[in-house]
Amino acid sequence: MNKLAVLGAVALSLFAGLAQAEKPLRIGIEAAFPPFAFKTPQGQISGFDYDIGNALCAQMQAKCQWIEQEFDGLIPALKVRKFDAVLSSLSITEDRLKSVDFTDKYYHTPAKLVMKEGSALGELPQALNGKKIGVQRASVYDRFATERFAPAGAQIVRYSSQNEVFLDLAAGRLDASLADVVNIDEGFLATDAGKGFALVGPDFTDHDYFGLGIGIAVRKGDRALAERFNKAIAEIRANGTYQQVQDKYFKYDIYGQ
Repeated sequence: MNKLAVLGAVALSLFAGLAQAEKPLRIGIEAAFPPFAFKTPQGQISGFDYDIGNALCAQMQAKCQWIEQEFDGLIPALKVRKFDAVLSSLSITEDRLKSVDFTDKYYHTPAKLVMKEGSALGELPQALNGKKIGVQRASVYDRFATERFAPAGAQIVRYSSQNEVFLDLAAGRLDASLADVVNIDEGFLATDAGKGFALVGPDFTDHDYFGLGIGIAVRKGDRALAERFNKAIAEIRANGTYQQVQDKYFKYDIYGQ
């Protein structure tokens, strides 16, 4: 091979490496889960998940590209390489670990029921007999309600987004919803639509259903990317960035124990 060809091959190799290095990190998100992810009046994605994701990308010196997807399509889209990771309040569960890998947790909050204020709630799950319980389709709350509440006579009503659940709850078409306590508190009870409703019953923290916290999903076997995220999570926890993002949305610690 002559000198010109060698130089050309080296240049091509460097260009390919540079192109790979500049390739954006595609992150899937469902922007209908306030305060974790939602759309501003201007149509921009905002929320805790979004800000944490951008902080992690900045820490990793990676360019982020956010791709919206309905919640029940997030993991299937990850598996067919529509994006490289999912950062959208996904619980780390044994069931999900069969098809994807997860990073360490980046927050951990319990599930809770929300009903009309003053609702008398007896012994669970029997007290939910005949009640319509709204849940987000394909979520851990859907699975828990289906397996624990439905056998006791509850009717489980599934929706594409938790926002739709809250709309029907406020309109009187549901008796209750099972969801993340922070999502209920900040995304419903703190709004005009949530007036007259309240959190009821115990915290639901069963690891078999709700896992060990909320993590970032990556494709099965992509431990290199998971470890990059893990390192960045630890770093933003240590340098105060995580606290700054948390304080923007919450008055309490959501990282958990």
